[in-house]
Amino acid sequence: MTETDSIAYDVVVLGAGPVGENVADRTRAAGLSTAVVESELVGGECSYWACMPSKALLRPVIARADARRVPGLRQSVHGPLDAPAVLAHRDYYTSHWKDDGQARWLDGIGADLHRGHGRLTGPRTVTVTGPDGTRRVLTARHAVAVCTGSRAALPGLPGIDEVRPWTSREATSAPAVPGRLVVVGGGVVATEMATVWQALGSKVTMLVRGKGLLARMEPFAGELVAEALSEAGADVRTGTSVESVTRENGTVVVVTDAGDRIEADEILFATGRAPRTDDIGLETVGLEPGSWLDVDDSLRVTGHDWLYAVGDVNQRALLTHQGKYQARIAGAAIAARATGETLLAEAWGAHAATADHAAVPQVVFTDPEAAAVGLSLAEAEQAGHRVRAVDVDLSSVAGAGLYADGYKGRARMVVDLEDEILRGVTLVGPGVGELIHSATVAVAGQVPISRLWHAVPSYPTISEVWLRLLEAYRDN
Repeated sequence: MTETDSIAYDVVVLGAGPVGENVADRTRAAGLSTAVVESELVGGECSYWACMPSKALLRPVIARADARRVPGLRQSVHGPLDAPAVLAHRDYYTSHWKDDGQARWLDGIGADLHRGHGRLTGPRTVTVTGPDGTRRVLTARHAVAVCTGSRAALPGLPGIDEVRPWTSREATSAPAVPGRLVVVGGGVVATEMATVWQALGSKVTMLVRGKGLLARMEPFAGELVAEALSEAGADVRTGTSVESVTRENGTVVVVTDAGDRIEADEILFATGRAPRTDDIGLETVGLEPGSWLDVDDSLRVTGHDWLYAVGDVNQRALLTHQGKYQARIAGAAIAARATGETLLAEAWGAHAATADHAAVPQVVFTDPEAAAVGLSLAEAEQAGHRVRAVDVDLSSVAGAGLYADGYKGRARMVVDLEDEILRGVTLVGPGVGELIHSATVAVAGQVPISRLWHAVPSYPTISEVWLRLLEAYRDN
């Protein structure tokens, strides 16, 4: 191996996914010299193995389901989806797993891209080992930002590696439709991928250890999604664990804790995430390799005034949009500290990721969609808030009936009875993903109920659910 002279920057960013890109964008906009280190593809997990491919796969599935609920249109929607066309559409949205465009974007903002594996080798120092084995030492005058994301965590079942299981990466990039697919897990990845592959022709069996799907949302969200998956032909088994998994002559054989034997062509484990921090040199700065990194609201790592952890690695909210929000906060905080500007770190200030605690939105792109922001009823009660849940059947909203025959869905707002503001909102039903930002504004803005009465929803849209929710709060 050869080693070049070290190169000094104001900021060094480990990881060129959406989070790292946004940190670089903000620090460059502030005039700081910035290096970005990436060992895989510029654009990261979201662009190639998560958000973009999964939503490209889901879009035709949801569009067909919606069309089948519209009189005069359902009769024209016959036969199976064109799986090769759907997969080709997915490939287009991943740029065929090439990152030329995103690399050009980094160059366009003036950030230097260093390809290779980056490791901390001391305070403010990152050593990059390139694909050809050469090493380059990067030093940071002001900050190093760890934006390396997370990876799928596989359970410790004996022989699982020999089974060659799918994780989220294989599930979103598979070149062909498996005839039979076992999905282990009941969270977002599990439900979305079960939705996709069932619609594309797989016989899907879901094995869920807990009582239901989407355990981090209101219980009715998982219930409605499970009902729809079952109606579509998936076999959803809750309260079920995997005891063993083997691959015999190419066939996956799963044995459950109930003694059931299930055969499949592929098995997807969607059972959690782990931080990509196991081989980035954390031990050289007194931190535990492979650990989640604890940060303050400016995303600075506890006990290190030069080290930031942004996105999945801090385990605050494992969502691309929330990581990008954190990146904007972190980039601004790094720049303020570097240039001596006043740090606005109070709640809801320019350098505080307050929304991580109070207003995290998420959409699950199943059929029906499930969307939520803020706290569930149980979470609000556990946090000590005096709250009341207000529920509305979405089928009572005129816009929902126009959207789809037999529209089935539900909405809940969790009202803080002391301040009369919203602590959380959950919506389940076709098309509700486009409504969640209005809920996010209400929760993040702490808009009083009295003021929400004056935000008049357009008629006849599904957003009229806001009026129904307010009426239910007033009248009960």
